[in-house]
Amino acid sequence: MAGPPQFILGEFSRTLDERHRLVIPGELCDQLVAGSPDCILAKERPGCLSLWNAETWQAKWDAGVELIKQKMQIGRLEDQIGRVQRFGRLLSTRHRTVQLAGRGRLLIPEGFREFLGVEANGNVLVVGAAVCIEIWSPVVWAKYLEGQIPRFRRLFDHLCG
Repeated sequence: MAGPPQFILGEFSRTLDERHRLVIPGELCDQLVAGSPDCILAKERPGCLSLWNAETWQAKWDAGVELIKQKMQIGRLEDQIGRVQRFGRLLSTRHRTVQLAGRGRLLIPEGFREFLGVEANGNVLVVGAAVCIEIWSPVVWAKYLEGQIPRFRRLFDHLCG
């Protein structure tokens, strides 16, 4: 599976322009788009979008979707049709292929703008999340950090152990 060779890290304050375009910091962008301007923009949680290397995303999702299809074919999900439908609806609207224009400029598509909750000329935080880049509403980011920072050491120890 291709993708970023190292963790994507950093936190940067940026402003969406009047056309909902965002300049991704060069040091993050270089790690994300190794060889291709194609990326996947995904809705993570209200107030947060993630931006993935297209090959990394596609490999991950193709494997998962194929497993679900196989389970359906052998009848293991017959009693979970409602969950399969919910999965399909969310999968249909959750992500979109986007391209980074010159200097790492990303146009936030309609539908994703509303999910992010930041108006044109509004501020966002661009955060390296190790395997992808995240774009956060500053208010949502502050609330997320407030809940997660106290747990950081435990998470670090768990992942290292």
